[in-house]
Amino acid sequence: MTPHPITLIGAPTDVGAADRGASMGPEALRVAGLREALMARGFDVDDRGNLVGPINPMQPPDEGYRHLAEVTTWNKRVFEAVSAALDEGRLPIMLGGDHCLAIGSIGAVSAHCRRVGKKLRVLWLDAHADFNTCEITPSGNIHGMPVACLFGIGPKALVELAGFSPALNRDQIHQIGIRSVDTGERRLVHEQQMSIFDMRYIDEHGLRKVMQEALADLDHHTHLHVSFDVDFLDPEIAPGVGTTVPGGPNYREAQLVMEMIADTGLLGSLDVVELNPAFDDHNRTATLAVDLIESLFGKSTLMRRER
Repeated sequence: MTPHPITLIGAPTDVGAADRGASMGPEALRVAGLREALMARGFDVDDRGNLVGPINPMQPPDEGYRHLAEVTTWNKRVFEAVSAALDEGRLPIMLGGDHCLAIGSIGAVSAHCRRVGKKLRVLWLDAHADFNTCEITPSGNIHGMPVACLFGIGPKALVELAGFSPALNRDQIHQIGIRSVDTGERRLVHEQQMSIFDMRYIDEHGLRKVMQEALADLDHHTHLHVSFDVDFLDPEIAPGVGTTVPGGPNYREAQLVMEMIADTGLLGSLDVVELNPAFDDHNRTATLAVDLIESLFGKSTLMRRER
């Protein structure tokens, strides 16, 4: 089967984050050789460069949201770029930037699935549930709110970005690797009956079982979107993020996650977010991210036949 053509879309902004530096993430992934690695695997890769949007004004929250106007503009640009790639029959990889940008990318994927009649499944690989709202957020940072916004809980400008609301429902998303949830956020997640495989569940049952459960009901009518926050990984192997949380998956566990997703053959779009070179060690985290993305696109260990 001919590999899906890939479009790289840089979204260099940290307007939704607590720390500066995620805006340098797209270039760090390019320096680490992402395009070249995917091309070496036989993919047609078109790097469309970086989207352009407002700078980070570094202002305090206003009514519970920090930089809402700037976040909305960036997400609209991401929505348009991801939608265009999908309409061209290409697989978009959105290179963030902070995780607030998933509102635009997943909104675009959700709208695309509606148009073409596909079932949507999102795997949210992250240390955080990202289900805060303006009422419960301890910081006002919108990178802690994208899942809530996609569920229709949040400011109108973001909630209705895809042209309908909600863009996601609880049957369409599994969160994997969660280990840091704010108190108010925890209550809201339980109310919404989110499907969350937190690190305790992973420790008790193993990542193989978790991934089998998360991928169990997929079929050839499914568009699988992976939203990969680099802080999903344990900071011992991935220090280059703004919000490190100890106790995440190690290298081999992360490889297993990516390989099992690749085995489905259903990956249709990808976010790579929260890579922050300002906190990294000689681009080590970006290099690791590229290695894992290769596995997501079919690189395999010796005992498994590569796709």
